[in-house]
Amino acid sequence: MEEPSDLHDINGSPPWADHQHQCVEELDNVECLRRKIKYYFMNPCEKYHARGRKPWKLILQIIKIAIITVQLVSFGLSNQMVVMFKEENLMTFKHLFLKDYVDGGMDTYAVYRQADVYDHIDYIIEQYGHLHNITVGNHEYEKNGTLYNPLSVCEELYRNGTIYAGNETFEIDAQVKTDCFDVYPMYHPALPRFELHFKRMISVKITFVLKAINLQTVRRRELPDCYDFTVIITFNNQVHSGRIKVDLENDVDINECRDWKVTGASARNIYLTVLFDCLIIITCITSFALCTRSVINGIRLQFEYTLHCKDHGGNQVPCSDKLEFLNGWYILIIVSDTLTVIGSILKIEIQTKVLTSYDVCSILLGTGTMFVWIGVIRYMGYFKKYNILILTLRAAFPNVIRFICCAGIIYLSYCFCGWIVLGPYHEKFRTLNTVSECLFSLINGDDMYPTFKNMKQKSSLVWIFSRVYLYSFVSLFIYMILSLFITIITDTYDTIKQQSGNPTSELQKFMSGCKDLPNSGVYRLDANKGCFLDCCISRCRKHHNRLTSEA
Repeated sequence: MEEPSDLHDINGSPPWADHQHQCVEELDNVECLRRKIKYYFMNPCEKYHARGRKPWKLILQIIKIAIITVQLVSFGLSNQMVVMFKEENLMTFKHLFLKDYVDGGMDTYAVYRQADVYDHIDYIIEQYGHLHNITVGNHEYEKNGTLYNPLSVCEELYRNGTIYAGNETFEIDAQVKTDCFDVYPMYHPALPRFELHFKRMISVKITFVLKAINLQTVRRRELPDCYDFTVIITFNNQVHSGRIKVDLENDVDINECRDWKVTGASARNIYLTVLFDCLIIITCITSFALCTRSVINGIRLQFEYTLHCKDHGGNQVPCSDKLEFLNGWYILIIVSDTLTVIGSILKIEIQTKVLTSYDVCSILLGTGTMFVWIGVIRYMGYFKKYNILILTLRAAFPNVIRFICCAGIIYLSYCFCGWIVLGPYHEKFRTLNTVSECLFSLINGDDMYPTFKNMKQKSSLVWIFSRVYLYSFVSLFIYMILSLFITIITDTYDTIKQQSGNPTSELQKFMSGCKDLPNSGVYRLDANKGCFLDCCISRCRKHHNRLTSEA
């Protein structure tokens, strides 16, 4: 008769050993998955105690916040000089070319007589011809070769038409034509003779180009830019009410000066600034790579957890649990890094005078810096008191969006109603844009009394309607809708505060099964195998030995 040990040696192991070994492996795989997930959701300090790795992403983000803020301040000061130069030149042009102009008087600047229209046009042409003698700036005419470019006068008018308001009859061709002629006042001081057809005239536009150099940037050791100001003076007669509005606006093109020489200042600062921008680009690319790797690891861990739930329970993982693995803060940092890299490249191009896209660069750098500072909230969320605030915002967000959609419908209904009814009697309701701004100000308690007071009382019916309209809007939005909005946030805060520390989702319950502390040593990685050191292997051996001894 054979020994029991001989029977075991025939197959290499006893019949129950494979089943026990498989159970131990499955149990150990679950424990390892719990540790992986728990380690993924640890804060940088806990990860440092768990594996001894320094929080490079945290350190990098702190450095990035500092250098990006310095970059933004530097670019903001430079951009401020550009904006100031544009605005002051616009004010200069209004005083040079608009007759009897007073600061702040563009809203009421208009002409009412035919002789005044001719006088204003002649004044513009005359001032343009004597530009060199009257301006205190470095303004010059635009040249085409060796000749100065002319001043252009264009009249837009209906092609044909006869209007007799006294007989209440008219005949008009709705087709619009444009008649233009050029004037060279710098060569021919005599004013040109021309005739305007006031009854058919829609507008008169006077256009010319002036050049200037922004010399104030030399003080910050930056090369000055050359500016092309396309000045457009419009006599607007579209309403045909007997009041012709006059407006002046300019389009600005910033170019690199063709030939320049700066003495008494070094251009070294420009190269240092470019080098600093290159450092920011490298830092953002590194941050982008680290955060992208973390996002990819989170997605892989989500797949492992989803597969585990299907194999062991056959349950579908809720979308809320899946989104827990997709860290929104990392995505925010990735977007911020992308915007900052593109904005820094544009900034380098601007400083080297290759491009002049100040507005695009400002939007990219400003938005990127805003996202970087918002990303700091992620690290504040690791503290319990701050974390309650973040959890409240995240939990209340879906309800807030639904509430805003419903309140927005009511808000739009008031906008359309106020625009069509009160528009002819109140300047704040003339356009949909101004109506929306006015109502939003009323919600915040601003400008209430002037809104009520400035309502014209030409129509008693409309005046009574305006009172019902304004009182109902203020009562509805301030006393009801805003109160409900605050209640949603407060209820969510109370719910989160009561649930603090207790696992509520299936993912949190799954992680709560792992009782290993960060400093227990089971999270450390083997440098050769890249797995948990003595985590799965040691536990597998312990379970196997215990089951074998019990059997």
